[in-house]
Amino acid sequence: MTNTRKSQEQTKETGPQSPHRRDFFGKSALAAGAAAMLPAGAAITSNAQAAVIGRNPRRRRDNSLEIRTNAAVEQWSQPLPAHPDNGDDAAYASKIGSFTKGLPHDELGEVDRRAYRKLTRALRTRSESRFEAIPMGGARKLANPQATYAYSMEGVDSHCTSMPAAPAFADRDEVAEIVEVYWHALLRDVPFTEYATHSLVASAIADMNKFDYFTRRYNGPVTPDNLFRGETPGDLAGPYVSQLLLKDIPFGPRTVSQRYDVDVPGLDFMTGYAEWLEVQRGNVPSASVFDSTRRYISDGRRIGSYVHFDFSYQAYLSASQIITGGLGINPWDPRLPYDFSATQGRFVTFGGADILSLIAKVAHEALKAAWFQKWQVHLRLRPETFGGRLHNHLTDAKEYPINSAIDEVSVFDETFSRTGTYLLPMAYPEGSPTHPAYPAGHATIAGACTTVMKAFFDEDAPIPDPVVSSTDGLSLEAYNGGPLTIGGELDKLASNIALGRDIAGVHWRTDGTEGLLVGEQVAIGVLRDIKRIYNESFDGFFFRGFAGNDIVV
Repeated sequence: MTNTRKSQEQTKETGPQSPHRRDFFGKSALAAGAAAMLPAGAAITSNAQAAVIGRNPRRRRDNSLEIRTNAAVEQWSQPLPAHPDNGDDAAYASKIGSFTKGLPHDELGEVDRRAYRKLTRALRTRSESRFEAIPMGGARKLANPQATYAYSMEGVDSHCTSMPAAPAFADRDEVAEIVEVYWHALLRDVPFTEYATHSLVASAIADMNKFDYFTRRYNGPVTPDNLFRGETPGDLAGPYVSQLLLKDIPFGPRTVSQRYDVDVPGLDFMTGYAEWLEVQRGNVPSASVFDSTRRYISDGRRIGSYVHFDFSYQAYLSASQIITGGLGINPWDPRLPYDFSATQGRFVTFGGADILSLIAKVAHEALKAAWFQKWQVHLRLRPETFGGRLHNHLTDAKEYPINSAIDEVSVFDETFSRTGTYLLPMAYPEGSPTHPAYPAGHATIAGACTTVMKAFFDEDAPIPDPVVSSTDGLSLEAYNGGPLTIGGELDKLASNIALGRDIAGVHWRTDGTEGLLVGEQVAIGVLRDIKRIYNESFDGFFFRGFAGNDIVV
């Protein structure tokens, strides 16, 4: 395991003992009312087997209440997490380290402080009228900040997820992350298969190896084999792109190729200061231009294009169809019911309908968790905004407290020689979305959806006939390296989606890696709850976490 960060979960996730019902009900009049509906002497059960009651609707209703109440008790009993932030919002009166996109900005790209106070006051008070009174700087609207208050009725509530503080504006680790994002931008059009031979890749590796940030994450130096990859063993095995983003998708009566519309090579945005400033104010002065030929994902620009236009759980819907119908193997975890039944098969429970429903469910719950962390806790600025601060700092327009490590690397001069500014070249004309960076929504969804898939599928099952995209993205070729597994390719899929947003310039690495872990927390909470609903006997869900730990729910 190459990720040295401790997992957000314990090695064995079995759940704490629930408090006595009277203790819990004493905290909630609503729960007390629910308890009064229970039959005299009824016990709260932990499994739907207790509800095998034929056609007695009253008993069915009572048992349903028992299951719901027990789930609520267990969620309530979890310790309340701390929510540390990096201190940037409090540290700078000018809010140079905070997310401000879409609000009015001055010529330096610094926010109008009155507008920012109105935003933060609305976030504190939950007042819809205050949200409607926030001054805006351009045509774009803020991306759904009131979603931060939405409750979750299944699994862990968004406000009970946890994550560490992001690197701070003035930290050396912040420079390490922005160096990677700039190299992402400069190498977008270099095929992944050419990383071992491209001269500019060698410069990127030399820059990144000046930071122990990366050697900590990879447990060793950056090399062509791990450059820009995620940090799980699956990420580091085989081709850069997951098999689940390459193989054909069985889609009902059709088979869908994973050749996609992609942005034309070489076209970057926001490399001029006037354009950068307009985008910070909430305007979009340019537009995407597509390649005339659909291609497989074979370089950074193409994966950036995919995660620009995908819908929230598209990659995981497709992956589930590939795994269940496109590999020609039995992909289900043999510890779950039905592999050894003589008379029954899986479908509504423990089958295709079950996993498809869960993918959509946890994707939505993951977004609630991400939006809470983004708007209520971290308010982290986007890389493009840091790029504007860096440009003004290096051109002496204004001095900022940026770590001196920027003087140790070549990437900023390389950028200037290409574009004439120190601004971050962006893959999208609108730059980032109009919500804070940390954690990435794509990453949090990826963590949640791939976690439920790992819980249902046999992670050790090999992927038959693995492939890799040709350099031009027009065809798939056989991959003849070591074996690839379902679990490893699911981890790689999650990282491809999460870090694909970094390649586009809209996120930092920790937005992705920590977002995966928040999504994992969300999925574990949902799995803990749904374990109660089944009539079938089984020992729980077993899978490997993103930190390499074994998890049992």
